[in-house]
Amino acid sequence: MAEIRLTGVKKRFRDNLVIKGIDLTIREGEFFTFVGPSGCGKSTILNMIAGLEPVSEGKIFFDDEEVNDLSPRDRDVAMVFQTYALYPHMTVYENIAFPLRMKGVERSTIEREVKNIAQMLGLSQFLTRYPRELSGGQRQRVALGRAIIRRPRVFLMDEPLSNLDAKLRIEMRSELKKLHQRLKITTIYVTHDQGEAMGLSDRVGVLKEGELQQCGEPEEIYSHPVNTFVAEFIGSPPINLLPGKVKGINTIEYSGYVFHVPIDISQNITHVLIGIRPEDITVSRDSIEGIKAQVIVVESAGPFYWIDCQWGEKSLKGRSPEPLQPGSACKIIFPVEKIILFDAKTGRKI
Repeated sequence: MAEIRLTGVKKRFRDNLVIKGIDLTIREGEFFTFVGPSGCGKSTILNMIAGLEPVSEGKIFFDDEEVNDLSPRDRDVAMVFQTYALYPHMTVYENIAFPLRMKGVERSTIEREVKNIAQMLGLSQFLTRYPRELSGGQRQRVALGRAIIRRPRVFLMDEPLSNLDAKLRIEMRSELKKLHQRLKITTIYVTHDQGEAMGLSDRVGVLKEGELQQCGEPEEIYSHPVNTFVAEFIGSPPINLLPGKVKGINTIEYSGYVFHVPIDISQNITHVLIGIRPEDITVSRDSIEGIKAQVIVVESAGPFYWIDCQWGEKSLKGRSPEPLQPGSACKIIFPVEKIILFDAKTGRKI
């Protein structure tokens, strides 16, 4: 295991600065995930940590050792890719055993290690098969096994579940979490799927255009986003954002409704964005209390319904225990203490 430290790390491709200065410590034994939209620099950071891409500026440390000039082999990392990268002419046994064979490990040791890992990953009955004879989930397990058998200091995983169907992704997510709990190897994971990031990680780093927007535990990022980008990217369905006017130090107004919020608003801020998570909003047909709105769209989520409502000039999404009729009147109810306020000009959380 290793602690990974990035200090002032930048990456340029010709004149294009794609990573704009990352300062970050990933703790020993931690499962850390970089999450963000396509093109934000997630894989580039992973490749610099692996040694596949040189750093343009800054330094990367494994524990207290600078690794900028070390090859991927000398950094003792194992990578798992979304494409599996298995050898098609080798059996499952041979694919998993390959790293140890390259090290010249004794055959009896290789056999013992492969059998242990195959049992751990549920691959024991597939050891004589070739990759083409396996399902996507089984191939991904083989790729994991080949990485695990090396017992590296660091696991690097680049969207390893993105080629799997929805059901299999959830199953493999659980497998990855159990593996990490068992092996305790420092793991750096890259994904654009915020659900994966939230479900797997000890901590999450949210990236936008090569800059780290926020880093913290999943619950912290979800409940206390530092800006509107993080608030909208983390959470499904996305957070509702409504334009509001500041009427006093604790008072805001939207569409004729005045809210007294438990947040002190600076006198320099005149306009805000009112953030409220869809799961914190109850949409009702019969409630006496609440804000009047109109139902636009109804989506079944199994045990409840997502309801899109028209409230003033904006629509917002909330939950209802029953299906409502599009076009019908409804009432919106939400706790004021759940509101997250952002400065409309800067997008920063107040």
